[in-house]
Amino acid sequence: MSPYEKIPIAQRRTCSPSKRIKVMDMLLLLCVLLVALPNLAVVESRRAPVLDYFEYCAMSCRAYSASLEEFGGVGDGTTLNTKAFQAAIDHLSQYASSGGSQLYVPPGKWLTGSFNLTSHFTLFLHKDAVILASQDENDWPVIDPLPSYGRGRDTQGGRFSSLIFGTNLTDVIITGDNGTIDGQGDLWWQKFRKGELKYTRPYLIEIMYSDNVQISNLTLVNSPSWNVHPIYSSNLVVQGITILAPVTSPNTDGINPDSCTNTRIEDCYIVSGDDCVAVKSGWDEYGIAYGMPTKQLVIRRLTCISPFSAVIALGSEMSGGIQDVRAEDIVAINSESGVRIKTAVGRGGYVKDIFVRRMTMKTMKWAFWMTGNYGSHADDNYDPNALPVIQNINYRDMVAENVTMAARLEGISGDPFTGICISNVTIQLAKKAKKVPWTCTDIAGISSDVTPAPCGLLPDQGEEKIGACTFPEESLPIEDIKVQTCTYRRNL
Repeated sequence: MSPYEKIPIAQRRTCSPSKRIKVMDMLLLLCVLLVALPNLAVVESRRAPVLDYFEYCAMSCRAYSASLEEFGGVGDGTTLNTKAFQAAIDHLSQYASSGGSQLYVPPGKWLTGSFNLTSHFTLFLHKDAVILASQDENDWPVIDPLPSYGRGRDTQGGRFSSLIFGTNLTDVIITGDNGTIDGQGDLWWQKFRKGELKYTRPYLIEIMYSDNVQISNLTLVNSPSWNVHPIYSSNLVVQGITILAPVTSPNTDGINPDSCTNTRIEDCYIVSGDDCVAVKSGWDEYGIAYGMPTKQLVIRRLTCISPFSAVIALGSEMSGGIQDVRAEDIVAINSESGVRIKTAVGRGGYVKDIFVRRMTMKTMKWAFWMTGNYGSHADDNYDPNALPVIQNINYRDMVAENVTMAARLEGISGDPFTGICISNVTIQLAKKAKKVPWTCTDIAGISSDVTPAPCGLLPDQGEEKIGACTFPEESLPIEDIKVQTCTYRRNL
C-alpha cells in the first residue's frame, strides 16, 4: 500500500470500546458494518447533496440534526463558508441541554477559515466531503499562546487559532464516514521556512479545557503544523484517523496529547514530517508552573511512517510530567526511531511508568532513542537546576529489521535515566549498520533476551527473566468507554 492511500474504512476497528469484553467486540463489529454499508448503498445517490438518514457509531447520540447547506454553505471549493459553519454551530448550541445536536457536512469542497465548536455536539463529514482550509491569514483569528508554553512554538507571542477549535467543552464529537480535512499547508510551510510568520501556524484540530471528546473516522491531510492537539483535557478517544503529510513538511506531527488525562489513541495510520504521536505537557518554566501532566494514555494498533522523526515521542515539552503511557501493537515503517524520549536540563518534570510491547519496526535509524540534551528552550529564563526525572521505562516483545543502530540512550550527567527494562527484543541490523549497535551513557537498567546484546549498563538477566519488563494488566477507564449506534435525520 502506498503511504498516501487511505485505509478502507471497512478494515478499521471504528469506535472500538474495550476489546477485553466480548459483548462489546460484537457491538464493535456491528458499528464497522454500519459505517461500511452506507459506502455500498449510496453509490446511486451521490448526486444528492444531503442525506436524509444514516447511522454511525459514537459515544453520544444527538436529538437534533441539520446540514451545513441549510445555513448557506456552498461546497464549490471557492466560496468561503466560515460564516455558514459558525452560524450553524451557534444555532445548534441552543439544543445542548435538550439532547444535543449534530451538523452534517455533505459531499463537496467546503472552503473555510477557523471556526469554533460547542458542547453536546457532533460534526459529521460525509465520505465525499472535504473541509478545505483557507489560505488567507485573515480567516484565522490570532489567540494567546498556551499558558504551559509561554510563547508560540514558531514565534514569540500569539498563534493562529486552529481550523476546528473548541475550548471549555463537554461531550464533543468530530467524526465521519472517512471524510477529509485538508489544511492546504504548503503555503504555511513556505512561510515557516522563509521566516515570514508573525504568529505560530494553526493546527487542524485543537480541543482545550474539555471533557469527553471523540475524534474518529476522518482523513487529515496537509496540516499547516500539528494535526490533532488535545490539551488540558480529559476522557479523549482518537480513533480510525488517517493522517497524511509530505515527509519533509515541517512539524506536521500526527496526534499530540498535551497535559491530558485518560486518553485512547487507536487504529490510526500516520505519514508525517515529524513525530506520529508526540506526548507533551508544557515547556520549561511555563510547563513547570502550570503543572498539568499527561497521564493514563493508551496507544494501540498504530501504523506510522516518519523517516525523519519518531513513531512515539515523549517530550521534548514534558515539563508538567508524563506518566502511565501504554503502547502496544505498533507498526513502524521507514522511520527515524521507534520510541524516543526527548528532554533536557531546564525541562524539569518527569517521564515515568512507560510501557511498550508488541512493536514491529522495519527500516529504522534507531529502534530506541533517549536523549537528555534536546536543548530547544522557550526563552533564556529556564532554570538550569530543573532536572527531569526519567524512570521505569519498559520495552518488551519487539522485532525490528534493517536497523542502522539498535539504541542510542543518553541520560544527563548527574541525573541518570533509571529503571530501563528491555526484554524479548530481536533487532536485525542493516548491512551498513553502525559498528557499535548500542551507545549508553548516564542510564541504568536491565535487559533479558535482547539481540544484539545491549551495553553493559543494561546487564542481561538471562532468559528466565524475560518477563521482567512489566505491562499493566488492569485497564484504564478510557478503555471501557461504550459506543452507541446513532442516527442522523434532518429535523430542523
